[in-house]
Amino acid sequence: MSEDIKNTEVVEDDFNEYAIFTITGQDGKELEMAVIDEFEVDHKTYVAAALIEGDTINEDGLYIYKVKLTADDFEVEKITDKSEYEAVAEAYMGME
Repeated sequence: MSEDIKNTEVVEDDFNEYAIFTITGQDGKELEMAVIDEFEVDHKTYVAAALIEGDTINEDGLYIYKVKLTADDFEVEKITDKSEYEAVAEAYMGME
Protein backbone atom coordinates (compact mmCIF):
# COMPACT_ATOMS: atom_id res chain seq x y z
CA MET A 1 0.00 0.00 0.00
CA SER A 2 1.52 3.33 -1.02
CA GLU A 3 1.37 6.21 1.40
CA ASP A 4 -0.35 9.32 0.11
CA ILE A 5 2.45 11.66 -0.97
CA LYS A 6 1.35 15.27 -1.27
CA ASN A 7 4.58 17.07 -2.04
CA THR A 8 8.24 16.46 -1.66
CA GLU A 9 10.76 19.17 -1.11
CA VAL A 10 14.13 19.81 0.44
CA VAL A 11 14.46 21.90 3.58
CA GLU A 12 17.52 22.91 5.53
CA ASP A 13 18.16 23.52 9.20
CA ASP A 14 21.34 24.98 10.63
CA PHE A 15 23.33 21.81 9.98
CA ASN A 16 21.52 19.47 7.58
CA GLU A 17 19.40 19.32 4.45
CA TYR A 18 16.36 17.02 4.47
CA ALA A 19 14.01 15.68 1.82
CA ILE A 20 10.45 16.12 3.08
CA PHE A 21 7.35 14.12 2.21
CA THR A 22 3.79 14.16 3.46
CA ILE A 23 1.78 11.08 4.39
CA THR A 24 -1.80 10.66 5.50
CA GLY A 25 -2.00 9.06 8.92
CA GLN A 26 -4.55 6.47 10.02
CA ASP A 27 -6.71 9.25 11.45
CA GLY A 28 -6.76 11.07 8.09
CA LYS A 29 -4.44 13.88 9.21
CA GLU A 30 -1.50 14.86 7.02
CA LEU A 31 1.90 14.37 8.61
CA GLU A 32 5.20 15.78 7.35
CA MET A 33 8.19 13.47 7.49
CA ALA A 34 11.89 14.27 7.04
CA VAL A 35 14.21 11.72 5.46
CA ILE A 36 17.02 11.13 7.95
CA ASP A 37 18.83 8.31 6.11
CA GLU A 38 18.58 6.47 2.81
CA PHE A 39 19.97 2.93 2.63
CA GLU A 40 19.78 -0.36 0.71
CA VAL A 41 18.99 -3.87 1.87
CA ASP A 42 18.94 -6.75 -0.63
CA HIS A 43 19.10 -4.34 -3.59
CA LYS A 44 16.00 -2.44 -2.41
CA THR A 45 16.04 1.19 -1.29
CA TYR A 46 14.60 2.28 2.05
CA VAL A 47 14.48 5.49 4.07
CA ALA A 48 14.47 6.16 7.78
CA ALA A 49 12.22 9.15 8.37
CA ALA A 50 11.29 11.28 11.36
CA LEU A 51 8.10 13.15 12.11
CA ILE A 52 8.21 16.93 11.79
CA GLU A 53 6.46 18.62 14.70
CA GLY A 54 6.11 22.35 14.17
CA ASP A 55 9.59 23.57 13.24
CA THR A 56 11.37 20.59 14.82
CA ILE A 57 12.37 17.22 13.42
CA ASN A 58 11.64 14.66 16.13
CA GLU A 59 14.35 12.01 15.78
CA ASP A 60 13.24 10.16 18.94
CA GLY A 61 11.27 7.68 16.83
CA LEU A 62 12.23 6.77 13.28
CA TYR A 63 9.93 5.20 10.71
CA ILE A 64 11.21 2.97 7.91
CA TYR A 65 9.63 3.06 4.45
CA LYS A 66 10.36 1.27 1.19
CA VAL A 67 11.23 3.71 -1.62
CA LYS A 68 10.16 3.62 -5.24
CA LEU A 69 12.11 6.03 -7.42
CA THR A 70 10.24 7.76 -10.23
CA ALA A 71 11.62 9.79 -13.13
CA ASP A 72 12.01 12.98 -11.09
CA ASP A 73 10.93 12.16 -7.53
CA PHE A 74 10.36 9.32 -5.10
CA GLU A 75 7.41 7.57 -3.48
CA VAL A 76 7.40 5.86 -0.11
CA GLU A 77 5.55 2.68 0.60
CA LYS A 78 4.66 1.21 3.96
CA ILE A 79 6.38 -2.12 4.63
CA THR A 80 3.50 -4.51 5.29
CA ASP A 81 5.46 -7.77 5.51
CA LYS A 82 6.53 -8.26 9.14
CA SER A 83 9.62 -10.35 8.30
CA GLU A 84 10.78 -7.79 5.70
CA TYR A 85 10.33 -4.96 8.21
CA GLU A 86 12.25 -6.81 10.90
CA ALA A 87 15.12 -7.62 8.53
CA VAL A 88 15.32 -4.02 7.27
CA ALA A 89 15.12 -2.55 10.79
CA GLU A 90 17.85 -4.91 12.00
CA ALA A 91 20.06 -4.03 9.04
CA TYR A 92 19.53 -0.31 9.66
CA MET A 93 20.35 -0.61 13.36
CA GLY A 94 23.54 -2.46 12.44
CA MET A 95 24.66 0.45 10.23
CA GLU A 96 24.88 2.95 13.05
